[in-house]
Amino acid sequence: MNPTAPNHSASGQVTFLGAGPGDPGLLTLRAVEALASADVLIADPQVLDVVRVHARAQVDTPLQASADEASIPADIPTLRDTANLVMAAARAGKRVVRAVTGDPGLDGNVAEEMLACASEGIVFEVVPGIAAAVGVPAYAGVPLRDAEGTDVRFVDARTADDRCWTELGTSDATAVVSTTLDAVAAAAGELVSAGRKPDTPLTVTIAGTTTRQRTWTATLGSVAQVLKAAKVLPSPDGGQPVIAVVGERSAAAQRDRLSWFESKPLFGWRVLVPRTKEQAASLSDQLVSYGAVSHEVPTIAVEPPRTPQQMERAVKGLVTGRYEWIAFTSVNAVKAVREKFEEYGLDARAFAGIKVAAVGEQTAKALVAFGVKPDLVPSGEQSAAGLLEDWPPYDPVFDPIDRVFLPRADIATETLVAGLIELGWEVDDVTAYRTVRASPPPAETREAIKGGGFDAVLFTSSSTVRNLVGIAGKPHNVTVIACIGPATAKTAEEHGLRVDVMSPEPSVHKLAEALADFGAARRDAALEAGDPVTRPSERRPGSRRRARS
Repeated sequence: MNPTAPNHSASGQVTFLGAGPGDPGLLTLRAVEALASADVLIADPQVLDVVRVHARAQVDTPLQASADEASIPADIPTLRDTANLVMAAARAGKRVVRAVTGDPGLDGNVAEEMLACASEGIVFEVVPGIAAAVGVPAYAGVPLRDAEGTDVRFVDARTADDRCWTELGTSDATAVVSTTLDAVAAAAGELVSAGRKPDTPLTVTIAGTTTRQRTWTATLGSVAQVLKAAKVLPSPDGGQPVIAVVGERSAAAQRDRLSWFESKPLFGWRVLVPRTKEQAASLSDQLVSYGAVSHEVPTIAVEPPRTPQQMERAVKGLVTGRYEWIAFTSVNAVKAVREKFEEYGLDARAFAGIKVAAVGEQTAKALVAFGVKPDLVPSGEQSAAGLLEDWPPYDPVFDPIDRVFLPRADIATETLVAGLIELGWEVDDVTAYRTVRASPPPAETREAIKGGGFDAVLFTSSSTVRNLVGIAGKPHNVTVIACIGPATAKTAEEHGLRVDVMSPEPSVHKLAEALADFGAARRDAALEAGDPVTRPSERRPGSRRRARS
């Protein structure tokens, strides 16, 4: 907080917030806290998607608007549009977050906006972020200092003058140069002209800290040839910002051992997950940890049962004590029961005295959100079989009621019902919802599926194979097909797909792990053969490696 600024009760507050260089995981806890309480969010376009997910749904994002200059007092100079937006919102008593790429002090160029707030007495604070010049080398596997503690100099090539280049050229400091892809060679030339040796190591990183990141290792004298040989220059994308690290002690020569980010097993892979965002949440997080970009496409839609009477009778029976257990086998089942409860004016208290089972963690989380803590979640495999492994047999001495309420989809298998009956329980198998084929995804997604734009697709059931092919077409033959088990693989093959990966167990997380193992083996084979590491989608006809890939 600025201690010198008067706190006018009629004024709002401004938070100048650093969003980091691109990876959403690099936001600080304080940044997330500030975003959650913002009334107005004014963000650089490059980081809007990074910060918006942490803001309230009703937050105002007037990115394209311009402040009404007529509302600015005559003694306040005219500022840039973003500054005008910040000032106007703060004067209206709003809590404003001004989010910038990197760090506000080093990357953001928002000092003018801060001074404007100070001159008008608007309270503001600064939430530092990870600067691109620091975060990008770390993700590229290029430490800026070694044990001997060499100096580190930061320079913006766009504003550097002759004196700056001369100082860098005559020193042995590690230079971190902010520039653009098509200007790297010119910056290298400036350093050589100023006295640096042409064989000085150099790394160039584009789209740092994101899954589009690419890094090239060269020297000051060879960087132009290296970028040309990599077919990234000349390019219409040459204006993209890059971070170049120059210096004998910058560990560029050891990057093959220190490149932890780009060597992830699925780095940069676009992986199609035929599930809704809610269903795929933990799976998508796992894929991201392997370096992949998860893209969810729903293949089924959920609708109410055609005849609701069976569900209505079961819910009334639950309230009147007909059941000893209720078993939820999906998040959709939880949602269906919750909606029926709300229709009758009931809440989670209606579960009092009833044991509750959930088939897995996601279903359990949905129950907890409803206000119900499950009594039974499988300790092993999260499936009907796993649930049966832990389900107690009916005991007339300890169980006053022998009946289980099982709200499920209309196409559910009989595994759980048969297993519960074998354990001595009576089961009311009730259709709580129907599953129907979802609407086709957007045209862009359909083209990516059929044209090889995805590197892999995860099929978690036979129905996901049939439905995806039905609504979007067959995946291209360069796309890696991963299936959760033999039945799903058989369905994929019947649809003309080559199955590359099979999960060792019927678990979505084991499936993702198997895909990561496949990606790691593929990467190791390319490196051993001396070939460049490419993604499967880069093998499709007409594809060309680009800096943005």
